[in-house]
Amino acid sequence: MTTIEPFRLRISNDRIAELRNRLRWTRWPEPATAPGWGQGPPLDYVRELCRYWADEYDWRATEARLAAVPQFRTTIGGLGIHFWHVRSARPDAIPLIMTHGWPGSVIEFEKVLGPLSEHFHVVCPSLPGYGFSDRPAGRGWTVERIADAWTELMTRLGYGWFIAQGHDWGTSISTEIGKRRPDRVIGLHLMPPLAPPDPATAGDRTPAEQAAAAALTSASIGDGYSLEQSTRPQTIGYGLVDSPALLCAWIIEKFQAWTDCDGDLQSVLTRDELIDNLMHYWLPGTGASAARLYAESFASVQSRFRGGVADSIDVPTGCSIFPKENPRPSRRWAERRFTNIRYWSEPPRGGHFAAFEQPALFTAEVIACARALTADIPSS
Repeated sequence: MTTIEPFRLRISNDRIAELRNRLRWTRWPEPATAPGWGQGPPLDYVRELCRYWADEYDWRATEARLAAVPQFRTTIGGLGIHFWHVRSARPDAIPLIMTHGWPGSVIEFEKVLGPLSEHFHVVCPSLPGYGFSDRPAGRGWTVERIADAWTELMTRLGYGWFIAQGHDWGTSISTEIGKRRPDRVIGLHLMPPLAPPDPATAGDRTPAEQAAAAALTSASIGDGYSLEQSTRPQTIGYGLVDSPALLCAWIIEKFQAWTDCDGDLQSVLTRDELIDNLMHYWLPGTGASAARLYAESFASVQSRFRGGVADSIDVPTGCSIFPKENPRPSRRWAERRFTNIRYWSEPPRGGHFAAFEQPALFTAEVIACARALTADIPSS
């Protein structure tokens, strides 16, 4: 089945009413025994966000806005894949596939679709088990298999060569596309490239490298989510699919920790934007299926990163290292694994969700990277 069919979100009033009732009937715990976010999102913060979600958030406005985005579904490897596809009016536009990660969704890219489509044919698929893609019923949807599926998707759309861009899971998936099908990629744009600290630099690290290594160590304090999702995704999945309050707390904790927000999440993302992303988990019921990608691929990705450079990526690569991202490899660390770096940039602002947080900076990075990747390609 290679048919590509248009897709439009149509959520019934009953489902919205059910969500609001679940939020209003949440059984809340007592406050944490320490102030701040150290034990997790504060009760007052989550309770107020859930109140807004139930009483003031307008899904119909989001639904109407997203109706303007060309959305489609196709079946690849027996699984229905949902994706956004915005064709550029430019005859020389470059095909660009952008891949999100957890706990994000395609909604991260909404603000950059217009600016990027002035230069690129933009494709944004929802990962298997995320958003409005199907939920895998069995094992095997690893980052490698997703990379092959994305290559097939671009073939169906008529794109022979393309740039693969990504962050979080999208970094690993884009890297696998370059590794498995170097004949198909113009190059990669990674935010960031996954490359461990070089042991050879341990006694001669720059201040930035020292800070990056320290951040890797301190980040382990908040790694409980990845251990749970990579070992027992079904256990946490019951709550993520049943309780919108748990889904909110589980995901918003990471947005607060991983954005460049100086502790104030709503200084970079509005409540509506945060809930738009939550709705891409709640409405299709993908809290458990999204977590299972960790069970499929987290150990293999971590072994490559923490065990040293186990593979070499030779396709042209561009890297954007945002200041609140983690990891933040230095160029000399990255060059051990990515042997053909054509573009390297360290923007002044932004974190893990750069397209969502800083859409103008993100757009500029993608455009600059594409120019570097195509600099030695003869014009037709």
